[in-house]
Amino acid sequence: MERINDYLQKTGLKRVIIFAIILLVLIALRSMLNVILLTFIFSFLMDRLVELVTRKFRLHRNITVLLSYMTIIGLLTYGIVKYLPVITAEITQLFRQLQAFYLQPRDNILFNYVVDMIERNGITNYVEQGVNFILKSFTDISTIGIQVFISLILSLFFLLEKQKLIEFTAKFKNSKVADFYKEIEFFGKKFVLTFGKVLEAQFIIAVVNCTITTIALWIMDFPQLLGLSIMVFFLGLIPVAGVIISLIPLCTIAYTIGGVMYVVYILIVIMIIHAIEAYILNPKLMSAKTNLPVFYTFIVLIFGEHFFGVWGLIVGIPVFIFILDILGVKSIGNEEIK
Repeated sequence: MERINDYLQKTGLKRVIIFAIILLVLIALRSMLNVILLTFIFSFLMDRLVELVTRKFRLHRNITVLLSYMTIIGLLTYGIVKYLPVITAEITQLFRQLQAFYLQPRDNILFNYVVDMIERNGITNYVEQGVNFILKSFTDISTIGIQVFISLILSLFFLLEKQKLIEFTAKFKNSKVADFYKEIEFFGKKFVLTFGKVLEAQFIIAVVNCTITTIALWIMDFPQLLGLSIMVFFLGLIPVAGVIISLIPLCTIAYTIGGVMYVVYILIVIMIIHAIEAYILNPKLMSAKTNLPVFYTFIVLIFGEHFFGVWGLIVGIPVFIFILDILGVKSIGNEEIK
């Protein structure tokens, strides 16, 4: 019995058991996964924004938090009221246009070969699923709106009482669940340094990619510009693959409005965006240690999409890097956690 107790006291085994318990809890709460992930994302991104504003303007933290959330909620309300019907109509029209284009028979051998290759590899399924997810999100606005509202409220209270929460939670360090708390603290710090860091970088990269692409599409006089911008932004949240997947609808529309030359222009724009992402944004936003080989990236995205759908595409890479860091395969940032 003493040997079993000694064995259970080993840090490595306790860590594995507690990690398995956390996974089981998350699986049991999978119906609330949207709220959990959205709350973490809002809390992390807004906390970084608040820290940036307070450093620049020396405002009181709680005032900055309230002003930031009032601004975000005001912009969301304005966007939903004014642009939601327009965006829904444009994305629906865009999807129908793509379907009509691919179903229309053509004499171009090269074009038919490319379409067949896309269909064989199931790439259109990813595009269709992404478009359907966006349409469902906009049409089923009541469910999504409630989840976003709950997540915003939770993250708001978290940021307003962040210091109190830290002090209160620290009391568990000397309680009867101290061993469990220490491992939770370990995983929590690792999670913030890995998942949060990579997710923040993905968000900034998606905003930059969307801005550059929208400007290029506006110059080229693309139709359904607002719907295309929304699509490009969401696909930009998917590392590496998002840029490639976005080529399919963009090249299709470019071919219909301007022929082969417009396709070439789009390819040049995407190459420039990919170069900016690879050589400027990634080195600035993420440590070189977080960069995965493209093969691993696609494997993680394929399995993530298969098991978790669209969320798997968005958070698959951050979660995978978090697991690598837990296993000691990679180290994120300059801070080592013992």
